[in-house]
Amino acid sequence: MKLLAKFNVIFILVFGAGLAVAGYLSWAFLQENARAQVTQQARLMMAAAYSARDYTTKQIKPLLLTNDLHRTSFLPQTVPAYAAEESFGYLRTHYPDYTYKEATLNPTNLRDRATDWETDVVNDFRNHPGLKEVSGERDTPTGAAIFLARPISVDPPCLSCHDTAENAPAAMIRHYGAANGFGWHVGDVVGAQIVTVPMTLPLQIAERAFRGILFYLAAIFVLTLALLNLLLMVTIIHPVARLSAMADQISTGNMDVPELPVRGKDEIAVLAGSFNRMRRSLEQAFKMLGE
Repeated sequence: MKLLAKFNVIFILVFGAGLAVAGYLSWAFLQENARAQVTQQARLMMAAAYSARDYTTKQIKPLLLTNDLHRTSFLPQTVPAYAAEESFGYLRTHYPDYTYKEATLNPTNLRDRATDWETDVVNDFRNHPGLKEVSGERDTPTGAAIFLARPISVDPPCLSCHDTAENAPAAMIRHYGAANGFGWHVGDVVGAQIVTVPMTLPLQIAERAFRGILFYLAAIFVLTLALLNLLLMVTIIHPVARLSAMADQISTGNMDVPELPVRGKDEIAVLAGSFNRMRRSLEQAFKMLGE
């Protein structure tokens, strides 16, 4: 194998290993960045849900309580959780993969009943009272998604509707029935606000970015390899080839070969100078033998 080929094998192995490490680190970084973006979206959605709740509590509910209809009928629009879920229901008409739910173990409105995996999240909060937020990744019919959950604890105002069926507003009983949503106690964790955000689009963006990074890294590798080959040819391969040709001519007794030019003080220059001295020594030795 020629010297240049050996150098190329070494370069390919070294650069290939570096490219593999860079690709792995880039993939891990892009995936983590995609998850961070999705989690941030989930936190924004959670903040929007809190805003809808606060708006309902502070502005909508006081107005509806003065409405004559409130005295004969139960108005779910006065419930902050109902307002948050309804507002996100309109959002889902444009973004169906984004969900918000106030998953409750024993809800008045059965649409809020926690599913199996949501029950596990709620029980996690119940078993760890100091836990304020839980997030994770789960598979959905449309692909991977990240969920963000925060606990729903019972405050004293909640007991006006969720203490016992006997003490609950009659209009609410007529609307939802007396079978669910009662027996709550102050401080208990009865549910969780859960936001689910799809990861499909961020992961697709991360994959495209990863392919772009690999392409540019590979292009840089090829250009660097070509440049290194050119520099090796000029600084090492050609001088060594001239030294080899000179040594071959001298070994056959041809002393008419010109001396090699010595430029610089590197190893190639030192070797060229040594060959020149060897040539002169041999030439003098042949003359002495001839005499």
